[in-house]
Amino acid sequence: QVQLVESGGGLVQPGDSLRLSCAASGRPLNWYVMGWFRQAPGKEREFVGTISQRGLNLNYSDSVKGRFAISRDNAKNTVYLQINNVKPEDTAVYYCAAKLSAESQFGSWGQGTQVTVSS
Repeated sequence: QVQLVESGGGLVQPGDSLRLSCAASGRPLNWYVMGWFRQAPGKEREFVGTISQRGLNLNYSDSVKGRFAISRDNAKNTVYLQINNVKPEDTAVYYCAAKLSAESQFGSWGQGTQVTVSS
């Protein structure tokens, strides 16, 4: 099973940009469809987006489309989530997850990284 570790979160101001990383180990990253999710305080976990194994197919939730961008570098075993023009409502714990195909369930999850947007 692949192990995932997120990083890059922190305290940012509205309008800033930041990039979250998800480092994979234990299995080749290119085996997996990767996803990003987030969970805001008091809310259920929310789907952010996915990227296919070679990065050719991307899907985003409507709530983040246009401001978030997912990318991957399989040679570095890392997936990224670029967040532009952050808003207070982006405050959440962000998780990456892995699955072996578009049709399967996400079976591996990271521990999450906190993003707090505040002026």
